[in-house]
Amino acid sequence: MSALELRAGDAWSDVVGQDVAVALLRGAAGPEVVHAWLFLGPRGSSKRAAARAFAGDLLGQEAEAAGDAEGAARARALARAGQHPDLIVVERFGASILADQANDVVIEASRSAVEGHRKVMVLDEFHLVAPNVGPKLLKTIEEPPPGRFFVVLAEEITPDLVTIASRCIRVDFSPVRPEVLAARLEAEGIAPDRAAEAASFAGGDLERARLLATDDRLALRLAAWRGLPGRLDGSGATAAVAIDELRAAIDDAEAPLKARQTAEAAEMAAKVERYGQRGSGAADLDKRLKREARRFRADELRMGLGSLAAAYRDHLVVAADPTAALGALAAVQAAAEALTFNPNEELLLLSLALKLPSSI
Repeated sequence: MSALELRAGDAWSDVVGQDVAVALLRGAAGPEVVHAWLFLGPRGSSKRAAARAFAGDLLGQEAEAAGDAEGAARARALARAGQHPDLIVVERFGASILADQANDVVIEASRSAVEGHRKVMVLDEFHLVAPNVGPKLLKTIEEPPPGRFFVVLAEEITPDLVTIASRCIRVDFSPVRPEVLAARLEAEGIAPDRAAEAASFAGGDLERARLLATDDRLALRLAAWRGLPGRLDGSGATAAVAIDELRAAIDDAEAPLKARQTAEAAEMAAKVERYGQRGSGAADLDKRLKREARRFRADELRMGLGSLAAAYRDHLVVAADPTAALGALAAVQAAAEALTFNPNEELLLLSLALKLPSSI
């Protein structure tokens, strides 16, 4: 079954625990829809899924207006899978959204749509826009070319985002409780115990929860993270071995994603060879696959650090002297926060391991 077939259905069903936001957006995606939106809420609150669903509605309306129901369904399915050529996702390359990326957004907005007349640009993590970059985008977002729509995703309105936010319709997304995710997984046929475990480590993300719920090695990876403190003896050599094994476990978990990506890349290469396709298709695919891989590993690291923190919190309950455990928790929290800035994975984890107490 193709990736497109797997993503068929109602894209809004991917948005969990956001009934108010979904109702607003489904009602707003009409012929006279506003061109600039701000989806505001914490990581894991289904903002990205909502952006894909909203984009699918916007892109599908052209086909519907022409009486092409099949074309409308195709547009929605492609957007849900993040594969529609007129759905452009802009993600930061480094620690923040820099001027070069802002310039690319302006240029991309000026280009014609590949299909129809509409193009949707999703600007992800724009609470991390660098100082003085926002003004470069302001005019384009405020007065875009006809048929251009902007969906800005942010966790908070920072000073550098205030002006852009003032030009957008704001839609608030609340944190998704693990029990809400677990209930959805159970409704999809996942056993209650496995659903609860997957939901507790999914960070509110339904797609991530589904992945974890079908991962037979999840318990082994969580146990490896929780067991890290008992393996440390204060030496760099021991820490390096332990971190190498944790990263190998992440590599192993990433294997199904890499296999699917390899198949997608091969399919694209075959199309180029067979039909002589040109343009940005292969480059766009490469960017999307890299984004997926980065997000997967970041999610795995957040999950692992959460499990490690839980081990230290459990120790606090019985510790006569909480000093070491509290220091460890602070170090784990600092490492989790550093993930926002795309650090070197190996150096981040090795540095953390060397800061952790050799026993608890």
